Amino acid sequence: MFLIILGPLIAIISFFIARGDSPLTRYSGMIRVAGIVVALLGAALSMFKVIDASQVGVKTLYGKVDDDVLYSGLNVVNPLVEVTTFDVKTQNYTMSAVHDEGNKSGDDAIRILTSDGLEVTIDLSVLFSVTPKDAPRILKEIGDDYLDKIVRPIARTAIRDNAVSYEAVALYSIKRQEFQNKIFAAIDQSFAKRGLKLEQLLVRNVTLPESVRKAIESKINAEQDAQKMQFVLQKEKQLAERKRIEAQGIADYQRILSTGLTDKQLQYESILAQKDIALSPNTKIILMGNGKNPIILGGN
Repeated sequence: MFLIILGPLIAIISFFIARGDSPLTRYSGMIRVAGIVVALLGAALSMFKVIDASQVGVKTLYGKVDDDVLYSGLNVVNPLVEVTTFDVKTQNYTMSAVHDEGNKSGDDAIRILTSDGLEVTIDLSVLFSVTPKDAPRILKEIGDDYLDKIVRPIARTAIRDNAVSYEAVALYSIKRQEFQNKIFAAIDQSFAKRGLKLEQLLVRNVTLPESVRKAIESKINAEQDAQKMQFVLQKEKQLAERKRIEAQGIADYQRILSTGLTDKQLQYESILAQKDIALSPNTKIILMGNGKNPIILGGN
């Protein structure tokens, strides 16, 4: 565009030089030709517009936005138009309490009031993209600063509008996914009306007030202690049951020995034992006395 304007300007200057008495008068023809060449070169360069990958271009001529979209690659356009590019790949807009983690420096987390009147802090990431065919409408109705004009205010408003239906502890635990689904639906609907596509919504952190957090931690510790005590009692019960079974087995064994064995059975078992000893290859001496049990002297 600059060369297109510069060329005619040089030609006009050469015209005035030719009419005057300046020493440059004899070069006016060359200056005029140079101006025409510059103008033609500027027009030629301005006719070709390269759009990078993952971008689209929107043409504007004297403030009027063209509805035709320029896609990635080499495009031939009117040399007088201005082309505004839009990024159509997935973009991430994060609002976080951690400094320098979000799109804005400092603490940019969303602070909300829940149904029980407590203030909860939420870190949120919004993954979205520009709908290519709606890029001209975005430029006409919003401009290219859609992050601060659309993404940020809509996301924060949806969070606050839906949080009032939940208690703080529910947002932190059992209702977190339900809450995320609701704000996704609200933001998705608002984005679609403005040429943006919501791809994913991440409720990254839910920070409760200090008093509530301590109460939850105390409750969790009490539950863990109760579970630990229950485990110990169950273990002791199992140990007592094992000892009872063991004692019962010993008592049953003693009862069988005292009531079930006769002298003849004992004598029979003694004979079998002596027979095994006699058949053994080791040297042995068996002394049979008047007693009931033999005396055995053995060796290798």
